[in-house]
Amino acid sequence: MRRTVFNEDHEAFRETLREFLAAEVVPNYDEWLHAGEVPREFYKKLAELGLFGIEVPEEYGGAGIDSFKFAAIQYEETTRAGVSFGGSGVHVALCLPYLLKLATAEQKQRWLPSFVSGDMMFAIAMTEPGTGSDLAGMSTTAKLTEDGKHYVLNGAKTFITGGVLADRVIVCARTSPAKPDDRRFGISLLVVDTKLPGYSVGRKLDKLGLKTSDTAELAFQDVLVPVEDLLGEENKGFSYLGQNLPQERLGIAYGAYAQAAAAVEFAKQYTLERKVFGQSVASFQNTKFELAACQAEVDAAQAVADRALEALDAGELTAAEAASAKLFCTEVAHRVIDRCLQLHGGYGFINEYPIARLYADNRVNRIYGGTSEVMKMIIAKDMGL
Repeated sequence: MRRTVFNEDHEAFRETLREFLAAEVVPNYDEWLHAGEVPREFYKKLAELGLFGIEVPEEYGGAGIDSFKFAAIQYEETTRAGVSFGGSGVHVALCLPYLLKLATAEQKQRWLPSFVSGDMMFAIAMTEPGTGSDLAGMSTTAKLTEDGKHYVLNGAKTFITGGVLADRVIVCARTSPAKPDDRRFGISLLVVDTKLPGYSVGRKLDKLGLKTSDTAELAFQDVLVPVEDLLGEENKGFSYLGQNLPQERLGIAYGAYAQAAAAVEFAKQYTLERKVFGQSVASFQNTKFELAACQAEVDAAQAVADRALEALDAGELTAAEAASAKLFCTEVAHRVIDRCLQLHGGYGFINEYPIARLYADNRVNRIYGGTSEVMKMIIAKDMGL
């Protein structure tokens, strides 16, 4: 399908990344799957490749390119290779926008050079065991000490991707009680040093998919966080979270589209090589029809994802457009991956085949970043319903 979203610089980056994946990731990926995480030293290799600094201003060691397109290429190429970068995905995709928009000049100088080099890995902690998508209902608290120099952080978080290996975690906590007419008031963002006393990592969660992502439970018991590590203004955290959601949801949409495209390629190659009844599985009309139908869905998802990507880079992506892209692309990926697994027959159920891992990894796309039901609510509201 003809595309105009990427230029020659993007394609040169794609080739470099493809070579890196073949040399540094694919040969080691099975080991990472069994370990349940990517080795911490691998993040330094990602940093050396320049992946952490693409959008970071040059004064802090980055390339200063204000575009999400290089991240989109990473989604396409990692899924094409049947691998991932583990929990490091949140470091750039989720955490960097908050740092760029909200950090003071002093904070950027403290954090961004180490962010780019991979010496300081970031994660973000929103979800709590009892609240799920209801972020306004969070119970983690951060109360100022009498001298006003620290916040005393108490509470717990769960489903924190990158939480095991992170050096700093952007923690959402309640610094003031909610107002009677505004439950969202009172939430603030703290950039917490994971080495502080009282900060602890609980279980590394055993997930259905995304096995190389270190996803953890976190606990805070009287953690003293310096006031200098408040990100943005106090009590405005909920609005900050909302500002970054369109980009987060586009990232999920793009990843889902890329997974669907990879699934079609995996199924195509498998059915061309697999012989039954003396002929390739690909030679049967049903196989051709199934793959053709899947390709048509992938083409549509690609168009939706590319349109949203252009809108994001232009600063025009709305919450409803991002929700629509996420809903559509994740539902397409769900259908396509399931049908492509079916074409693998029994081997599709074996984890050594990338289609099986893709099937498990894909399922969370309709849950995190806002469930499909939440996306429908956002779209419906935008429709005036």
